[in-house]
Amino acid sequence: MPLQLDTGKESLAMFFKDYQTESLRYLWRIQPEGANSRSVWVNVNESLQGSISRASIINYLNHMVDEALLTYTETTGKGGYQRVYSMKYGETEFKQHIAGRIIGKLLREYPQETRKAISENR
Repeated sequence: MPLQLDTGKESLAMFFKDYQTESLRYLWRIQPEGANSRSVWVNVNESLQGSISRASIINYLNHMVDEALLTYTETTGKGGYQRVYSMKYGETEFKQHIAGRIIGKLLREYPQETRKAISENR
């Protein structure tokens, strides 16, 4: 699933849903330890006072691993193997990485227009 930009929103909400953003914030808070999907799920539901499914959390965390934005280690636990997810980047580096991906794509698709827009907005 590629990143999608919603220019009507601000900060991480431009790219991520509320529960996804809260998942990232939780993992940044507990760095460098990391957390399993259950811990992330519990924290997100407490923070948002909602009922996000654990499957949504697991799918999102695995997607972020596929996008090389999270890392994980596997541990054995009750019921078999568990993934312990951790942030690959700190918050500042994460935002720089996302910005770099967006600008890089724009430069590949619209090189002249992107360079002109960047120079005009300095």
